[in-house]
Amino acid sequence: MTFAAPDLTLPEELLLLAHHPTAGRRLCRSRFLQYGVAGAVLAELQLSGHIVEQGGRITVVNPLPPQEPLLAAAMATLPAPGKGHGDRGPRPRGWVRRSGRHLQGPWLARLVERGALRPEDRRFLGLIRYRLYPAGSVDWTTPARHRFETALRAGFPDQRGRALGSLATATGVTNHLVPGFAARHLRRSARRLVREEWPALAVYRNVQRDKSAESSG
Repeated sequence: MTFAAPDLTLPEELLLLAHHPTAGRRLCRSRFLQYGVAGAVLAELQLSGHIVEQGGRITVVNPLPPQEPLLAAAMATLPAPGKGHGDRGPRPRGWVRRSGRHLQGPWLARLVERGALRPEDRRFLGLIRYRLYPAGSVDWTTPARHRFETALRAGFPDQRGRALGSLATATGVTNHLVPGFAARHLRRSARRLVREEWPALAVYRNVQRDKSAESSG
């Protein structure tokens, strides 16, 4: 059953968009989604006024931890302000790459606990185990997709929508949400956002680094 979704964080909303509501498969590679979740955490912390990007580094401007425990845990990995030159914040690209593998699991578990996603274990050829995440008993994926497409067609008029749109595009999810030749201008406008939103740009650079490594290997 579809319900109106409550206030969702950017990591939660990105994860909902990144999983097919019925098949449960990811709409991008697992590693790329890890980068995306890490970027979404940074974007959420930026929107709440806790961090900014200065001189190519993540800088904490409000050391009070967010009320959301998962966001607070992520922010705890960043140096507090006023600690001196030696404690400058990390570069976004490096933080996203290091942190993504640790962040995706807890945020997925949160959505499972809330009934928004349902884990389904399968086996490929009866041997290799893998997990799908279709919409759960409380379907927030369908409303999330509707909000995303509405915001995309409106040109992402608000900052939160711009952050989500740029992250979905950096991971490759947007290509699956609005496929086809007729929607190419929408995807093109979303790609422009990636260069304008530093968390998404950090995600995109890691994605491109992986793709480049694969092609050269």
